[in-house]
Amino acid sequence: MLVKIFGSAVFGVEATTIIVEVNIDKGIGYHLVGLPDNAIKESSYRISAALNNNGYKLPGKKITINMAPADLRKEGSAYDLTLAIGILAASNQIKSEEVGNYIIMGELSLDGSLQPIKGALPIAIKALEEGFTGFILPKQNAKEAAIVNGLKVYGIENITEVINFFDKDAELEQTIIDTRAEFYKNLDNPEFDFADVKGQESVKRSMEIAAAGGHNIILVGPPGSGKTMLSKRLSSILPPMTLQEALETTKIHSVVGKVKDSGLMSQRPFRSPHHTISDVALVGGGQYPQPGEISLSHNGVLFLDELPEFKRTVLEVMRQPLEDREVTISRARFTVTYPSSFMLVASMNPSPSGYFNDPDAPVTSSPAEMQRYLSKISGPLLDRIDIHIEVNPVPFEKLSEERLGEPSKLIRERVTKAREIQSERFKELINVHYNAQMSVKQIRKFCVLSDESKTLLKNAMERLNLSARAYDRILKVSRTIADLEGVENISSTHISEAIQYRSLDREGWLG
Repeated sequence: MLVKIFGSAVFGVEATTIIVEVNIDKGIGYHLVGLPDNAIKESSYRISAALNNNGYKLPGKKITINMAPADLRKEGSAYDLTLAIGILAASNQIKSEEVGNYIIMGELSLDGSLQPIKGALPIAIKALEEGFTGFILPKQNAKEAAIVNGLKVYGIENITEVINFFDKDAELEQTIIDTRAEFYKNLDNPEFDFADVKGQESVKRSMEIAAAGGHNIILVGPPGSGKTMLSKRLSSILPPMTLQEALETTKIHSVVGKVKDSGLMSQRPFRSPHHTISDVALVGGGQYPQPGEISLSHNGVLFLDELPEFKRTVLEVMRQPLEDREVTISRARFTVTYPSSFMLVASMNPSPSGYFNDPDAPVTSSPAEMQRYLSKISGPLLDRIDIHIEVNPVPFEKLSEERLGEPSKLIRERVTKAREIQSERFKELINVHYNAQMSVKQIRKFCVLSDESKTLLKNAMERLNLSARAYDRILKVSRTIADLEGVENISSTHISEAIQYRSLDREGWLG
C-alpha cells in the first residue's frame, strides 16, 4: 500500500514542504531514497525500537520510502516521527485517511518519547501558507510553533499519542498562545540599566545617539574604564521590538534551536562572541549552512570586546554584511540568505598594554608595538563604524557618589521618540527604518546642510583627512542628533558634535 505523509526541511530561514511517500510491497528490505543524510538513514533503528516498545512493529516486507523533492538534500533526525507514522499507515497498522492533512515532525527516542527539533517556527509558517490542518511536533517546540495564529499546533510527548489520534480518534491537546499578549508581557524588563553607571556622561550621550539612529559604535579606552559595562547596557535603551521584528528574530533563533520556552522573543538579542571565533561561526556557513553570530544578533546588538584581538580575516568578512544588512552563503547546489541588520558595538584598548599617555601606567608600549596593534583593524572596517568615542577612567569622586545615574527607561523614551521621527520620514521606503540604513541618495535628500555647516564640514574633512564614507557617516550621525532634539534642519552644532565622534580618523588622535 502507498501512503503520502508530509514533513518539512528548513533552508536559510524558510521552510520547504517534504512529501514522504511510503510504499510496502512483497519481499524483504528497507530502502530510503531522496538524498537523506546519515541521521535520517539511521532512523530505521530508532523507529524499529520505538515501535516495538509501544506494541507495534516494522512490517517484515519490502519498505520503500521516497523523500520528495528527491534532488533536495534532507538532514537531521526530525523526520523520525514522519517516517514511523508513514510506515504504520502504509502497513495498515493505523488508519491512513487523515495523516496527509498534517505536517508531522519529531525525533524519536527508543522508548517512543520525542526529542525537540530545530526550525519549528518557519515550518509552522509554511504549513499555514500551504493550507495544512495542523502541525504535530514535540511538546518542547509547541509554544514556538503556536506563535503562528490560524494553525492547529499539537505538542506531543510520545508516539502513542499520535497513533491514538489517527487510529482511535483520541483528542490531542492543542497549544494556543495569544501572540500579542505574550509579546507585551515580557517587553520591559532590562537586566542591565544605565542607572548603575557612574560618570561617563559623554559616552552615555554617544550611546544614546547610536541607539537613536541605529549607528555602529566603537569605544576606545584603557582597562577598567567601563567599556564592557556600558556596551552591555546599550540594548536596554534601544526601542522595544515591533511584533514583526520579534517574529523575524525568533525565526532565526528557531533555525538553530535556541528559542526559549516562552516562544516569541520580545527582548532584543545581545550577542558577545569570544575573540577566538572563526569566520564561519561569525557570518554563518558550514556544510549545511547555519546562521552565524551576526544573524543571531539581527534586530539587536553584536558586541565585539577587544576588537584587535579578533583574527583579521574574521573582521574583514563582516564588511559586506555591515553594508548590505544581510549575508548570502553560496554552495554549489544552493544559496541561502540570512538577515543581519544589527548594531555593531566594539571596544578596544588604545595600545597593547591598555595604557597610553598615562604617566602612572604600569606598562607602556612603543610606537611600533602600538602601530602593529592598531593596524589589525582595517580602514574600511573603521569607515563602517559611525561613532568612535574615547572612554576615560572614572575618577574616585564620581565612583563614590551615592546618586544614581539617569535610568535606561528615560533614555529609551528619548530614543524611541527619535526613532518615531525616522519611521515617519522613511515610511515610503521598504528597507530603510532608521538613519544608519540611509543610502547615499537618501543622505543627499534628508541631510541638507546650510552654507555655514558645509564650510565647517569642509574644513574638518581637510584637516582630519576624512574619506568619502566618513563624510556620509558624519551626515547620518548629525541627522540623528537633530532628530533627538526634534528639529527639522541640521545645524552647525549638530555637525560639530558628529565630527567629534570620528576620533579614530584623526591623525595623531592618541597624541
